[in-house]
Amino acid sequence: MSLHGSFLSDEQFQCSICLDVFVNPSSTPCGHSFCMACISRYWDGSKVCQCPLCKKTFQKRPDLQINRTLREITEQFKSMKGSGGTGREKRYRGGDVTRIPETFLFHGLKKKLPRPLPKVPARRTNEPQADLILMATSVPNPSPVPNPPSGPPPPPPGYGHSSGRRRFTVTGAASGESIPICEIHHRGIMIYCRTDGVCICPNCETEEHQDHDTVTVEDEWLETKAQLSVSEQEIRDMIRQRIRKIEGIKKSVAEVELAVEGDTTGSVCLFSLLVSAIQRSQAELMEVMELSRRAAEHQAEVMIRQLELEVKELRSREKALAELAQLDDALQGVKAFPVLLDPPPTKDWSEVSVNTDLGTGTIYRSLAAQVESFLKELKKAAETGFPAPVPEPSPVRTQPRVRRVQEYAVDVTLDDNTSHPRLILSGDMKSVRCGDRHQLLPDNPERFDRVVCVLGRPMISSGRHYWEVEVGGKTDWDLGVAKQSINRKGKVEVTPSNGYWFLSLRDKSKYAFRTEPSTDVQMNLQPQKIGVFVDYEKGQVSFYNVDSKLHIYTFNDTFSDSIFPFFSPCTNKSGKNEGPLIITRVTLTE
Repeated sequence: MSLHGSFLSDEQFQCSICLDVFVNPSSTPCGHSFCMACISRYWDGSKVCQCPLCKKTFQKRPDLQINRTLREITEQFKSMKGSGGTGREKRYRGGDVTRIPETFLFHGLKKKLPRPLPKVPARRTNEPQADLILMATSVPNPSPVPNPPSGPPPPPPGYGHSSGRRRFTVTGAASGESIPICEIHHRGIMIYCRTDGVCICPNCETEEHQDHDTVTVEDEWLETKAQLSVSEQEIRDMIRQRIRKIEGIKKSVAEVELAVEGDTTGSVCLFSLLVSAIQRSQAELMEVMELSRRAAEHQAEVMIRQLELEVKELRSREKALAELAQLDDALQGVKAFPVLLDPPPTKDWSEVSVNTDLGTGTIYRSLAAQVESFLKELKKAAETGFPAPVPEPSPVRTQPRVRRVQEYAVDVTLDDNTSHPRLILSGDMKSVRCGDRHQLLPDNPERFDRVVCVLGRPMISSGRHYWEVEVGGKTDWDLGVAKQSINRKGKVEVTPSNGYWFLSLRDKSKYAFRTEPSTDVQMNLQPQKIGVFVDYEKGQVSFYNVDSKLHIYTFNDTFSDSIFPFFSPCTNKSGKNEGPLIITRVTLTE
């Protein structure tokens, strides 16, 4: 910019508080200048010292000093403005702009500079605060200036651009920190628009965000940090709640163990007087309590795994929030915070607890009936004078519960409308095996088209049901029940949450239940026949080794839909698994 095009306006030497030319100007740490008396009065009535222009807050009231260089330049400007227009000075009233004598201003500035100024790059538009410095550094040796044409001269490029509500004085110093630059206006991005939720430069604020709620990025970051602490506290509270829930679940398991121990001790004391008559009841009671304990342990393990996963996720979120709180980059912090504002999705555990019901009430009532019958026989013998014959006690069975569930046997058959096209069903619908090729079958909605399986009848929507399946000689199979509304097309994920409850065999020796995650089962005796028992009201699906009379496992869930028997002979593996699954007739085991 040449000397002859340099112009200064009153606004550049004007205090933003009193709107008059500076009197004893002083500069705040953020680089803005005000009259010493004005800024002092502005701060005297406030508890927090804040810049009237950029709203930057200072933790401690700055110790302001008079900017002597700016004061002398202001005095020279005022004297030139009121000198009446001599020499090369001209006042252009139409533009309200005063042109300062170049020689006088040049020599006035030269006295204040200890060494020659470096070469200043060309000024960007919309930066009027650079006019004075550019004028001073571009002044050559004084030379006569031709008379200006009549009328006000055009302002220099970029001069006079409105700066909106924020003013910039001739001493407004840029921050020493490296801040992002606006790609449109090439100004520092130091303002945050709360209305639009974006970070902008002063020119963007003037042009596109005039009536919006705007603050400095630093002030917005201070408020955001306050929200961060609230979010961190919420995460900590959620972690504490889940840790307390884990402790409560572990305590419930311990209570189940103590309950089993107490009932076992009490039952032994009670049965010691009637051992010959109640051996079967005692063995049955032991089995029920062991089953309840194992079910409670498994339920607790699943719940604890889920809670620990949630705690891990919450700790990760807590760490991310803590790292975000340590950021010095306000812009990055403001942008990253909304992503971490909401806690990660978690399950409501307030109503979840371990089932501590041992299920021994039925056995105790049955025992009471046996004792009452025994007392009647004993009383009758006492009245007649001859003791009634006491029947020989039946031998104690290893797992008498198998006989009890066998009493709920139902006639199960296969439903050919649901079978996969590779499955071959027998004429009586009692056995199924996997063939080598697909059969031409109608693709009805009920049929599985990818999983090699078939459902059975009848449909189960209430009551207790039991059936047995011969599995001897096979290396792979799946047996259990499935919900009516399961997906039967495409890939199927067989887990209880998707409506499948069954036992699996793989590679002739690997038994597992399709829980989440899978539960491996160790069996010393390989079953030749599997019994499946369903108690719909209790939400239980139990599996038994029929030949050895052993209980294997019980699912505990809640059924909200009808369920069907489920069979999968799996693929034949080149002839190694070609044997069928056979639904056999239930024979009461002695």
